[in-house]
Amino acid sequence: MKIGIVCPYSWDVPGGVQFHIRDLAEHLIRLGHTVSVLAPADDETPLPPYVVSAGRAVPVPYNGSVARLNFGFLSAARVRRWLHDGTFDVIHIHEPTSPSLGLLTCWAAQGPIVATFHTSNPRSRAMIAAYPILQPALEKISARIAVSEYARRTLVEHLGGDAVVIPNGVDVDFFAKAEPKAEWQGGTLGFVGRIDEPRKGLPVLMKALPKILAERPDTRLLVAGRGDEEEAVACLPPEMRRQVEFLGMVSDEDKARLLSSVDVYVAPNTGGESFGIILVEALSAGAPVLASDLDAFAQVLDQGGAGELFANEDADALAKTALRLLADAPRREELRARGSAHVRRFDWSTVGADILAVYETVTDGAASVATDERTGLMARFGLARD
Repeated sequence: MKIGIVCPYSWDVPGGVQFHIRDLAEHLIRLGHTVSVLAPADDETPLPPYVVSAGRAVPVPYNGSVARLNFGFLSAARVRRWLHDGTFDVIHIHEPTSPSLGLLTCWAAQGPIVATFHTSNPRSRAMIAAYPILQPALEKISARIAVSEYARRTLVEHLGGDAVVIPNGVDVDFFAKAEPKAEWQGGTLGFVGRIDEPRKGLPVLMKALPKILAERPDTRLLVAGRGDEEEAVACLPPEMRRQVEFLGMVSDEDKARLLSSVDVYVAPNTGGESFGIILVEALSAGAPVLASDLDAFAQVLDQGGAGELFANEDADALAKTALRLLADAPRREELRARGSAHVRRFDWSTVGADILAVYETVTDGAASVATDERTGLMARFGLARD
């Protein structure tokens, strides 16, 4: 099958949607399909052979964050060229409602279109206001996927229609086989995410850290991600700042090793999350997970069965639960075992098969429609079929 996938966000700025698209493309390629991904990218960005650049992106406020998107006449021309050259059996667009390549592709594409909705935003005035503009494009979509029940709910409430829920995928074995790193072990908490994006929750964790260090002064916090490191620790007393180690941007291999090394992985995100791919990665690596009780996080963690939850934005609750986990090795082992079993449902072997089933449904439907149209035309003009 020839599959075209549209990434709305800049390829050179890592994020959950980009990682999902990358892993999906590589999974499909391993299965023997031909895949091309269209994505915004700066000129100097090294791209895998299956990614086609749609040009430089610009930062745009979106869903409580800043997304790097690509939109305009030049982008539209590149979309049309990519569609013409690709002759795809199916087009898979991610975030078709954002002002990005996905919306442009919806307008320009012919044939079967599958759309995945990642956003969870129960009160999006922008989406409601834009509905008249979006409607003609959305009507061309053959099948809709939502990455969680909360993304599906956002879609239904703002745009109508429905979607099948297929979660983001993870190569579970890649993380499960990661070797811990000795210098990252021993009374460590882990955090992975953009440091200067408030909704990722690092300020909540920093607020909780003095209470944790007051009882367990040897605890270390390992932070992986880009952002202003000095600003991140500015709220801490100077003598506590040395307990925070910033690792910067890390490779996939080092991320997996980090997750397999820490005593507790902390996800203090405050909102705007429709899934929580980092939780799945942490569970895959065997990390006991402590997360804010966002609806999407609670769903990934089996309502607390596969990880601990604390009240969103409550630094005291975070500190209390983290201290309890750090002091309770048997509970951490129990969470590791439960998480490792629970996370298998998110492996690409399952998720990829579900997405392929959607592709096959829409391509089979398009072929059936085309056959019916040919039959109707032949009957109309009195032509017999051989």
